Amino acid sequence: MTALVPAPLVAPPLVAPPLVAPPLALYVHLPWCVRKCPYCDFNSHAREGRIPEERYVSALLNDLDSQIGDARGRQLVSCFFGGGTPSLFSPAAIDRLLLGIRARLALAPDAEVTLEANPGTVEHGRFAEYRAAGVTRVSLGGQSFNARHLQVLGRIHSADETRRAVAELASAGIDNFNIDLMYGLPGQEVAESLADVDAALELGPAHVSHYQLTLEPGTVFFHRPPVLPDEDACWEMQMRCQERLAAAGFGQYEISGYARSGRRCRHNLNYWQFGDYLGIGAGAHGKVTDALRGLVARTAAVRQPRQYLDSFAPDAPANGKPAQVTARDRHVVGPEDLPFEFMLNALRLVEGFTREQYESRTGQSLRGVRGIITVAESKGLLEEGAGAGYRPTPLGLRFLNDLQASFLPAGRALVATQEANPR
Repeated sequence: MTALVPAPLVAPPLVAPPLVAPPLALYVHLPWCVRKCPYCDFNSHAREGRIPEERYVSALLNDLDSQIGDARGRQLVSCFFGGGTPSLFSPAAIDRLLLGIRARLALAPDAEVTLEANPGTVEHGRFAEYRAAGVTRVSLGGQSFNARHLQVLGRIHSADETRRAVAELASAGIDNFNIDLMYGLPGQEVAESLADVDAALELGPAHVSHYQLTLEPGTVFFHRPPVLPDEDACWEMQMRCQERLAAAGFGQYEISGYARSGRRCRHNLNYWQFGDYLGIGAGAHGKVTDALRGLVARTAAVRQPRQYLDSFAPDAPANGKPAQVTARDRHVVGPEDLPFEFMLNALRLVEGFTREQYESRTGQSLRGVRGIITVAESKGLLEEGAGAGYRPTPLGLRFLNDLQASFLPAGRALVATQEANPR
């Protein structure tokens, strides 16, 4: 009798799952501010004289027209006016813009429409007019309630102006609002960071964004760095402020996002879940999925407002069409980069991601990054989550940059080499 020899175990080949178009959002960049803060690395520009409001709104709508093909009849789940300081734009300009957006794209019946506002630019009655135009949520750049820290940060508002802005929101009937807070500020003590959280909570926000000050290249602080609290002090600030927020009913759902039940920022969630978004405005970025062609593309507009206006405004030069080609960069994300691009976003979420999200939004099998995941699990950075997916552990959230970087092509190649040549 011939002995039966079991066949060697061979893993089945990876089968690429179909790419599925995720939810679609719209980001609108309004780049002007009263003055540039020394820590800010956003594409913002101090206004010189009057903002060219009418011309810029026309340029935004022309920009949107040039990207309509990427929407392919999909409705918008959210719209976010970011900056710069969007509250420098009049309610009439925001109304005209939202009317133009609705004329071109369908907004979901419950679409979230967020406007960023600097408390120092809030005028009486404006929030009521913004609400009438269609704004449903406001994000206030408070940053701190400490006068000394506000001055060091170059903010143009006071703590009392933040409180008055919240009173204006209440008068306008807008109860869905966020307050931005920073910690790890120059000369800040742990008790002062907690005092900022307490002051914010007294105002009854629906959402708090709580993030550490970092010195970004190209900023004044980067070139002339202030003395910041050390790493241990910043970690204590983060942990103790998280505890204070949790005790007040704010659940952490993202690395710097805390919200009351049902008040998570849907626009930002779409980013972190690797959703699609069109970006209009100077320096605005976008990400779009072409499910039929199996492609994910990134877009970016020129950063300088003057160049942007010269490309998209109605009175742009006669050679406007060629200018529009160069005014927006577009590139397809290579399949080797998609795992990192997905993880760069999804691992910011406390809940992590599901297998279905990863595979439908990258068009790749999760098995392709199983080696990286195994290594991260062994280091205590990842753990199993819902839907056959994974989520960062508390340690993984603390060392998030390292965890995300492990999914870069170089990191995956190293793990593949180690698996092929075990010691």
